[in-house]
Amino acid sequence: MSSIEFNSLLLNNADFLKPFAINLTKDQELAKDLLQETLFRALSNQEKYLDGTNIRAWLYTIMRNIFINNYRQRAKQHLIIDHSISDYLLNHHQTAVTNRAATNLQIKEIQYAVYQLPVIFKQPFLLYFEGFKYFEIASILKEPLGTIKSRIHFARRMLKAQVSRY
Repeated sequence: MSSIEFNSLLLNNADFLKPFAINLTKDQELAKDLLQETLFRALSNQEKYLDGTNIRAWLYTIMRNIFINNYRQRAKQHLIIDHSISDYLLNHHQTAVTNRAATNLQIKEIQYAVYQLPVIFKQPFLLYFEGFKYFEIASILKEPLGTIKSRIHFARRMLKAQVSRY
């Protein structure tokens, strides 16, 4: 196929691409850019078009691939807008100072609440907290698996009720 025939075939089918471009981009200006890029790619890859192939499908495929590639490229770009007056704050690593006294008090409160649990709930909960699986706890305590699960569940509920949130 000569380049004049290909150009006329391309121009005759370009109007069918406009609604598809608008549907993809949802923006009139972006659709025009997408259509222009599609036609450019079609012209630059004219040798890849096989005579007799559905030109509309070929053009739709080119347009869809361009749209997907542009979308992926925009998704990878991370735009950071700094509205601060001072530029020196842009990459300033700020560290937070933790209040260890408050943390220690919270830990002590949780430990006290755990040890205030009834023994029937405390034993399976502490084993679970140490990393044992349900079936391991059941074999250690010689209790049914469902019983162990429910006791751990109730222990958690009691702890949530006893420990205040900070």
